[in-house]
Amino acid sequence: MPLPSAPVVCITGASAGVGRATALAFAAYRQASIGLIARSEEALEEVKAEVERLGGRALVLPLDVADAEALEIAADRVEEAFGPIDVWINAAMVTVFGPVHAVTAEELRRVTEVTYLGSAYGIQTALRRMRVRGHGTILQVGSALAYRSIPLQSAYCAAKHAVQGFVDSLRSELIHEDSRITLTAVHLPAVNTPQFDWARSHMPRRARPMGTIFQPEDIARAILHAAENPRREYWLGGSAMQAILGNFLAPGFADRYLAANAVDGQLSEETEIPGRPDNLYHPVDGLHRARGRFGLPHNSLRLAAPSGTARGLAVAAGLILAGGLGFAMSRTTTRLR
Repeated sequence: MPLPSAPVVCITGASAGVGRATALAFAAYRQASIGLIARSEEALEEVKAEVERLGGRALVLPLDVADAEALEIAADRVEEAFGPIDVWINAAMVTVFGPVHAVTAEELRRVTEVTYLGSAYGIQTALRRMRVRGHGTILQVGSALAYRSIPLQSAYCAAKHAVQGFVDSLRSELIHEDSRITLTAVHLPAVNTPQFDWARSHMPRRARPMGTIFQPEDIARAILHAAENPRREYWLGGSAMQAILGNFLAPGFADRYLAANAVDGQLSEETEIPGRPDNLYHPVDGLHRARGRFGLPHNSLRLAAPSGTARGLAVAAGLILAGGLGFAMSRTTTRLR
């Protein structure tokens, strides 16, 4: 079912990074009415003003996505204000940088509560409303790390793996029910967001994205495209495709490659500031924006909807690793507007 011309959208993690950029994209391109969900009311008020300037409408909903009851109340408020929710987008996350032995039990629990359970609760909240009407769009912002874990982000990688498992289970249930609810996962590459400035870290040097860095505005346009053209999942950027397919074909090689490259690859030359504020439990004032500190690179972003067959994936992985045509496996490869 196509999206309405001015859809009602809920976005978690809407105060910064990809979530904030996605809210602005839906406002600019679709004049959407948007429920803005995140912990910082002040930051959400800023996003609301931007959304309205771009022609959309917005409702500020400050809450922690780890609170399932708060999500239910927020969804009710959105539907009271704007009407039935057409699109639900999960973009909220937290992470901790550090080796497994340095991550505390409390930190592990918190990353799981926000990044995994917050996504699961959001999906359930959307489902309770969409199943009554028989249609709707749920979009999960995922990561290449949902398929290929890397050093120093064990808690986050595990949570993203868990979200992927949850989404796959639900997808089969919706197919069994012959439901018209669409469920799409969009798996991201490295993105220039504030998470590298406010994530908790146990490392001596400041964190940075690994690999080719994309801007959140480009990711947001890809998410909008995915909502308008739902597929099982989309992989964004060549680096995400290489990570996913390379792990499928040669996981042992990926282990060794990441062991040699992914620790220093995630650390800048800048010294970490001891005791700086982080956003694991509370928002950090002054850092709520779409972009992080990594300059203004503009790398061409493509998104691919893979065929999903084991044979197709293996062939495509071989092509990528051999330096061949990385998009041979896709049903659709689209240049973003």
